[in-house]
Amino acid sequence: MLLHQGFVCQLTLLWKDALNTKNRTSSKPRSVPKAYFAFGFGILALGFSAIFVRAADAPGTVTAFYRMAIGSALVVLPFLNQARREPVSQKKGAIWLAILGGVFFGLDLSFWSTGIVMSGASIPTLMANTAPVWVGLGALFIFREKQRKNFWVGLLVAMVGAAIILGQDFSLAANIGIGSALGLCAAVFYGAYYLVTQRARAHVRTLPYFWITTTSSAVFLFVVNFIFGHSLIDYDKSTYLNFLGIGVLVQVFGWLAINYAQGFFSAPIIAATLLAQPVLTAILAWLFFGEAFTPWQIIGGIAVIGGVYLVHRSRTGIGEKPSPVSGPSPSDGKRTAKALKTLD
Repeated sequence: MLLHQGFVCQLTLLWKDALNTKNRTSSKPRSVPKAYFAFGFGILALGFSAIFVRAADAPGTVTAFYRMAIGSALVVLPFLNQARREPVSQKKGAIWLAILGGVFFGLDLSFWSTGIVMSGASIPTLMANTAPVWVGLGALFIFREKQRKNFWVGLLVAMVGAAIILGQDFSLAANIGIGSALGLCAAVFYGAYYLVTQRARAHVRTLPYFWITTTSSAVFLFVVNFIFGHSLIDYDKSTYLNFLGIGVLVQVFGWLAINYAQGFFSAPIIAATLLAQPVLTAILAWLFFGEAFTPWQIIGGIAVIGGVYLVHRSRTGIGEKPSPVSGPSPSDGKRTAKALKTLD
C-alpha cells in the first residue's frame, strides 16, 4: 500500500513538473533521480501501448481514437491556462504545422494499431520503430541534409532485417504479413510527423504542441472511424478500461514523463534507450498473450534494432571524437539542439 502511494505521488510530481514551462536546465541535482524515474516509467508506459491495443476488443483505429481523445481532454485545462498567459506561437504557420503533425501521427496510429489487431503486438511495433530511417531519408530529400556513412549502413541493415521478417510473416499467414507491413507503413508516417515536429517545435512550446497534435490526431481518427463505419460505443467494460489505460498511462503520463526526462539527458541517450521499447513490448506480449517468435523473426528483429541504432548514431554523433585543437564545432551544437527539439 505504501509502495502504491509512493508511486502515485511520484506520478503526481512528474505531472506538475512536466507541465511546468520554466527552463529545466537550472534544475537542482536532486531532481536527477526523479528524471531517472520519469524515463523508466515513460519507457514502460510506451512498452504497454501495444498491449492495450491488443487487449481491447475493438478495431485498432477505435483504440487509437480513444488514446488521443482522452489525452486531449486531460491536458486541455493546463493548455488553456498557459495559452491565457502567453501566445501559443508567434508564427501562425507553426500552428498549422502542428495540426499537420497531428494528422501524420493519426495516420501512424491507424496503420500501427490495425497491424497489431491483425498480427499481434510485437512485430508491428518493431517495424514501426524503423521511423528514424525514414526521418533520415526525408531529411535528405526534403531538407537536403547530408547523411553520414553509418546512416547508409544502418539503413541497409534495418531494411534487410525488415525484409526477413516480412518474408517469414507472409509465409506463416497473409494476415500476419499484412499486419507487419502496416507496422512498416506506420513508421513512414511517424517519420513524417518527426520531420514536421522538427520545424514546428522551433516556434511552439512543448505543452501547446502536445495538445494541438493530440487533438488534431483525435479529430482525424474520428473521421477515419466514421469512414470505415467503426462504432465508438457499445464495447465491454474491459475494452473501455484498455481505452482509459492507453489514454492516461501512455499518451499523457508516458509521453510527458519522456518529455520531462529529456530536460536532463542528452538526445543520443534518449534515442538509443527508446530502442528498448519494442524489446519490452515483445516480452510483455509473450507474458500476456503467449506471442512467440521464429528463429528468422529473431534474426530479423536483431537486424532491425541494430540498423536503427546505427541510424541514430549517425544522426546524433554518438561515438565521434572531438577535435583536439578546436573542440566541438558550432554545427555539432546546432545538430544536438535540433535533435532535442525534435524529440521534445
